[in-house]
Amino acid sequence: MQRKFLTNLGLLLFLNLLVKPIWIFGIDLNVQRIVGVGDYGFYSVILNFSFLFNILLDVGITNFNNRNIAQNNHLLNKHFSGLLVMKLLLGLVYVSITFLVALILRYNADQLKLLAWLALNQFLLSFILYLRSNISGFLMFKTESVLSVLDRLLMIFFCGALLSGHFTGARFRIEWFVYCQTAAYLITALIAFAIVVKKARFKKLSWNWPFSLMIMKQSFPFALLVLLMTFYNRLDPVMLESLLPKKMGNEQAGIYASGFRLLDAANMIAYLFSVLLIPIFSKMIKKHQAVDQMLKLSFTLIFTLAVIVSCGSFFYSFDIMNLLYKTHIQQSTNVFQLLILGFLAVSSTYIFGTLLTVNGNLKQLNILAFSGLLINLTLNFILIPRFMAVGSAVSSLATQFTTAIVQVILVQRVFKFTINYKYLLTLLLFFIGVICFNMLSRVYYIDWSFLSAGKDWLGNFSLMILSSILLAFLLRLWSFSSIINIFRQER
Repeated sequence: MQRKFLTNLGLLLFLNLLVKPIWIFGIDLNVQRIVGVGDYGFYSVILNFSFLFNILLDVGITNFNNRNIAQNNHLLNKHFSGLLVMKLLLGLVYVSITFLVALILRYNADQLKLLAWLALNQFLLSFILYLRSNISGFLMFKTESVLSVLDRLLMIFFCGALLSGHFTGARFRIEWFVYCQTAAYLITALIAFAIVVKKARFKKLSWNWPFSLMIMKQSFPFALLVLLMTFYNRLDPVMLESLLPKKMGNEQAGIYASGFRLLDAANMIAYLFSVLLIPIFSKMIKKHQAVDQMLKLSFTLIFTLAVIVSCGSFFYSFDIMNLLYKTHIQQSTNVFQLLILGFLAVSSTYIFGTLLTVNGNLKQLNILAFSGLLINLTLNFILIPRFMAVGSAVSSLATQFTTAIVQVILVQRVFKFTINYKYLLTLLLFFIGVICFNMLSRVYYIDWSFLSAGKDWLGNFSLMILSSILLAFLLRLWSFSSIINIFRQER
């Protein structure tokens, strides 16, 4: 299983690192620059609002299905038709509830129009994730890897054509950005649907009420967990818009989005770990295989990556924001410094939270997620009126670290792993070492005159990353020989 994890993780990372940086820095970033902080903030608020009731599209079906199909492949043919009908009906429920709440909040016509398209996008995205859960459940990781980047690849093509101005001759509008997403999601959904239909030998739609109730009953704990986590992860921009005066709220939401962009990009990489670990952990637990080595392998990889990314981004935060944006640079820097530290917590959550989810410890996870939501809401109400976007970033950071630490403790108690103090000391030494490399790289300037003016910090930044990677090898957190042994043992 370790060999399967490493080979498919490598493919997933390669494809995502090939495509998604182009999307983030070549498309998404340019869209914000062109439309401005205010319009992008307006879009960000509606986007995050559309996420709040996203769980109604799924009620935990995707997580339940991924684990279930991984353990029982034959159930795809039996369950696919009924789940397909459920997804369509849940789409109607989601749209109804989302618009009802939007009307209660007195959203205006422009907000409702944008929300309609974003709600459609949420449905298509949820449908794609459900279809991909069937594909990964069969451990078809190569197909899953391609589908994981297909929508972004299509968006790059569509948005790139519109941003060039050759087709419209007009200034790019935020609505076009949303339309491009719709087209990309629709094409990806149709391709994924064709793959799953062939695998499931699907013939016609059928509705079985007892079956649907059974699925909803079994998936409800998953749904509650996702709902609570979505609220404390996506409420920040919505609360900024709600607790501050209208114009200021949209502007602060845009600044928060600027600082959040790179964290969101980093989270995409961490998410790929969970995509692979859900079916792998599921298989191992069903076969009563020990998961400690798989847990250690995956956590070591994500932890070392998260430390390098978080510490490097913190120390070079102003330079990075200055490179990406032209306005509100210092404010974006202050938000980014706080948010990027949360990547350490989020990364561990994608490992330990995934193991607890697969193991069925949903009661504990739901209690923890509800506690996280209370922490987030309380801190946002206290901090946003005084510190605005920075206050919301503090709230997010506190919530992420609280839930991550408790998840680690829960895994230790549930699985009763032997505490490896030598391993923990090695992780601590690596963390301290990376901080020292960053401090030294900021204090001791090296002349990188061959680099572009104003970007000479990239030389020291790159040297810091290289030093950190070498430290990971010296401390044997990364080891070529261990990887080679894994491939030899599992042939």
